[in-house]
Amino acid sequence: MAKKARTLKFKAEVNQLLDILVHSLYTNREIFIRELISNASDALDKLRFHLTSGTEIFEKDKPLEISISMDKDKKVLTIADTGIGMTEDEIVANIGTIAHSGSAEFLSKLSGEAKDKDISNIIGKFGVGFYSVFMAAEKVVITTRSYLPEAVPVQWSSDGLGSYELNEVEGNPGRGTRIDIHLRENSQEFLEKVRLENAVKTHSNFIAFPIKIEDEQINKIRPIWKEPKSSISQEQYDEFYKFLSHDFEAPMDTIHVNIDAPVQFYSLLFFPKKTFDFLGLNREDLGLDLYVRSILIQHKNADLLPEFLGFVKGMVDSPDIPLNISRETLQENQIVQKISKNLVKQILGHLEKKAKDDAPAYLAFWKEHGKFFKMAYNDYTSRDKTIELMRFNSSANEDSNGLTSFAEYAERMAKGQKQVYYISGASRSAVQSDPLVEIFRRKGLEVFYLYDPIDEFVMTGFGKYQDFELVSVEQADLSKIEELPDSVEEQPLAEPLSESDEAVFIKLIEKIKEILDDRVTEVRTSRRLKESASCLVNPDNYMTSHMQKILHTMNKDHSVPKKIFEINKDHQLTRNLLRIYKADPADAFIHSVVEQLFESALLLEGYLNDPHLLVNRIQDVLLQSSNWHPANK
Repeated sequence: MAKKARTLKFKAEVNQLLDILVHSLYTNREIFIRELISNASDALDKLRFHLTSGTEIFEKDKPLEISISMDKDKKVLTIADTGIGMTEDEIVANIGTIAHSGSAEFLSKLSGEAKDKDISNIIGKFGVGFYSVFMAAEKVVITTRSYLPEAVPVQWSSDGLGSYELNEVEGNPGRGTRIDIHLRENSQEFLEKVRLENAVKTHSNFIAFPIKIEDEQINKIRPIWKEPKSSISQEQYDEFYKFLSHDFEAPMDTIHVNIDAPVQFYSLLFFPKKTFDFLGLNREDLGLDLYVRSILIQHKNADLLPEFLGFVKGMVDSPDIPLNISRETLQENQIVQKISKNLVKQILGHLEKKAKDDAPAYLAFWKEHGKFFKMAYNDYTSRDKTIELMRFNSSANEDSNGLTSFAEYAERMAKGQKQVYYISGASRSAVQSDPLVEIFRRKGLEVFYLYDPIDEFVMTGFGKYQDFELVSVEQADLSKIEELPDSVEEQPLAEPLSESDEAVFIKLIEKIKEILDDRVTEVRTSRRLKESASCLVNPDNYMTSHMQKILHTMNKDHSVPKKIFEINKDHQLTRNLLRIYKADPADAFIHSVVEQLFESALLLEGYLNDPHLLVNRIQDVLLQSSNWHPANK
């Protein structure tokens, strides 16, 4: 004969918890489905252990599964499992109290989070995942039968308002646990099959046991990350990647990680063939899906990989991470940190091998994901490895499609060269025509060509490669470069100026400074120019012109920075100006040419705000030169 029903009161901390949940305005109520399925999966896992250990089990041939059904007329959602079940003492211990120590801390934290309607990441953290059901339920009835042969079925019921009722159940409800959830009016959505399917696929798709909704199995994709690599085909990896990423193409690369110590975890990592973040704006879509025992606890966790590996798609599953760990705790969790460190090691090792064994494939990787990877310049934990994986176009490459590593650059360095040189510009043709690279071309010194805004941050961030400084051509020590022999055929030198012409040239320099006035900091004779008549040089040795331009753009600063104006004393145009100046220091042509040279230099650097005067002067020159054409004489 069944015992008389008993009414018991919840412990004080449970009452406090239930009050928070029942009155919470929390919007993501579907989390209770994840929690109940997680509990059901644990119950099935425990039963499977007993099945393999030879323990006598009630209904031992019953299939291990989780079933979900809905009764729309009664407004009841039922989640049942055929797991280990509970006795009366166990249900009081598991449901009637918060088992985890530190419950006061949890309740304080939960109370604060509930105000912000964001408690999904700490529900269950202190062993109270079951209680999340009261966010959607006005009443809950649990019917459970332990796996022990002589156990008596028990029913537990509560409205979450301070007490619960216990009574024995006559007959045989079957081994396992059934939870009947009488839904609130604002939770009727969970009576719809599509809504339930979405919740299961989002949070519990890789549970090891079948999850059935009205006898249809929902979790059909198996967690292949737990299987031996040798048993999985590339087609299966590709299928899983497409499911995970919603990409239509197969991945570029696949990395399968299975680590047992010191932390146990599984991971599947994929490099997409095409970047998902064309404009660098889709930061919320970065990160790996984080599972604990096949249960999704966080979608797109951005803490598992550093930002420079943000292009990687995939997932991590570890039984060692606490279930429902909060975002705040996750960042500080030592297990997560160890997993992250190992994942970075795995990815960088894969890229090192790819770069060494298959240069064309690495080239394809870099062209697609290099912009992401360049952000490794501010990651100090693995810079010795990441700098070896960097690639840039170089003067040694045949065209703009070529890429050069720092190691390759170092192998080609001139004898005695102590610096690695670079220049920034919009394109290869733009940097090749920049007057600042003339001396490097003449001396046969290789120069990295940087086209992306981030590239200079990379160079300044790393600062050095091995013992070689990374230096902009603008800031290079010209005295050391001048000591090197020319590697190209020397052009005929201009006649040296006579002593008197040298004195006149100094006055011409002063005249140019007078014309440009405070638009430049200085006018001086250039040591770097041979082919061009003039150029602008940044006087700030700590910042390149390109970096200065970036900062001006970021700060919406439209002013023109004052720079040093360098004049090539041996250029034919300069010699012509010198003769004109000797004839008439006030000749208007001198003023026109100086303005034209200065504005042309500004145009090359992107600082010419008004090109009208420059264009008009060019048209005047064209008109005059056309009058000199033999056909017009």
